[in-house]
Amino acid sequence: MPPVPSLPAYDRARLTPGIVHIGVGNFHRAHMAVYLDDLFAQGEGHDWAILGAGVREGDARMRAALAAQDNLSTVIELEPGAPRARRVGAMAGFVPVEADNASLIAAMSDPAIRIVSLTVTEGGYYIDAAGRFDAGHPDIVADAADPRRTAFGAILAALRARRAAGHPPFTVMSCDNLPGNGHVTCTTVCGLARIADPVFAAWVEANVAFPNGMVDRITPATGPRERALARRFGLDDPVPVTCEPFRQWVLEDKFPAGRPALERVGVTFTPHVHAYETMKIRILNGGHAVIAYPSALMDIPLVHEAMANPLVRAFLEKVERDEILPHVPPVPDTSLPDYLALILDRFSNPEIADTTRRLCLDGSNRQPKFIVPSLRDNLAAGWLPQGLTLLSALWCRYCAGTTEGGAVIEPNDPDWDLLRERAQAARADPRAWLAMAHVYGDIGSNPAFARAFGSWLEAIWAEGTEAVLRRYLAGAS
Repeated sequence: MPPVPSLPAYDRARLTPGIVHIGVGNFHRAHMAVYLDDLFAQGEGHDWAILGAGVREGDARMRAALAAQDNLSTVIELEPGAPRARRVGAMAGFVPVEADNASLIAAMSDPAIRIVSLTVTEGGYYIDAAGRFDAGHPDIVADAADPRRTAFGAILAALRARRAAGHPPFTVMSCDNLPGNGHVTCTTVCGLARIADPVFAAWVEANVAFPNGMVDRITPATGPRERALARRFGLDDPVPVTCEPFRQWVLEDKFPAGRPALERVGVTFTPHVHAYETMKIRILNGGHAVIAYPSALMDIPLVHEAMANPLVRAFLEKVERDEILPHVPPVPDTSLPDYLALILDRFSNPEIADTTRRLCLDGSNRQPKFIVPSLRDNLAAGWLPQGLTLLSALWCRYCAGTTEGGAVIEPNDPDWDLLRERAQAARADPRAWLAMAHVYGDIGSNPAFARAFGSWLEAIWAEGTEAVLRRYLAGAS
């Protein structure tokens, strides 16, 4: 007989929405929804169910898929040798996805909604590399005139409606992988408000909470393998989620409109979120980048296969220990070497079958957040980080558009055409790559960094990734 998935251990008919979540992707359904599912199973917080929402075409497809299964999500935890499936029932509904976001605005205007949460990707906040709000983006220009295109415009429209009706504002909680994600969200929401109505923007700044949070769970994209795995549990689900067993959520306790008792199901509430998020973003997300680009260039498709490659694993360990960990501030009750050991183990889980292509995705948004801060800290300390510089060169070579085996790399970044043009130009003149100020800021013009980058890039083209990794590991530059 096939293994049997666990079902919600509570009466879903008793759930009422208290949260609108914008961006119902795999990560949200394997993370926040699972924590709430666990809380509801304890008989707690049944007025904190989720209303799903979205502002993009893919959100409408997800809504249709979930509606066909009573808004239940299949979450398969990939414990090596013993995967476990559960049906997560924390979502009570999914608002229609409309061009003018009318239903989303109406849902958020309901005073029963006390939290609006988001997973809209690292690059979805209209923030440049220097942390400034991009007021000139076409989406923002449109929303400034009529706030109905973006999630942030809809949030402002709902806040305005609540204020006019005398209802208190909801808390806005980012669940995206961003340093200071609450501060970033506040910058975007208030920046958009300020364009059209500075007085209302000041009210938002004074009255709306934007807690910072660190979220963590490796959650691969869904494809035929994941759907086949769901069928092993007797589930014909077009959108199952697979994930690692590990999960972590660290939050600031800034919820003036109220919050579910998530500390009962393992969420850490602390004023030191910044320390946890720096650790995670530098060590885990930065580590993903370290293995992603050399592996992709060497035609290694899966992350656990990359970790089984002695050169890739040694590259990761050396860069982490020599160039990343020394610049991660202390974290309460946490050993950074032990955390790194946990990360290495998580990356090596063969059941995850995560792809190196997924890790390579959206480098133009991820590198400035996950890698460049470590580069900058090393340079500020008077140390040229050869491994991180080599990684930048490997990313550049990847964006030239072919692997070393000759396979064409399909577009894998919102700015792919620009990146490919610059990467190809950088083969003759590395400055063409380092001139991307939205990625590198002022370190692109640092003479020592620029020389080392050019040297590594030339070597990658001339000798190949494997030879260059061997040279780095041998201590050469």
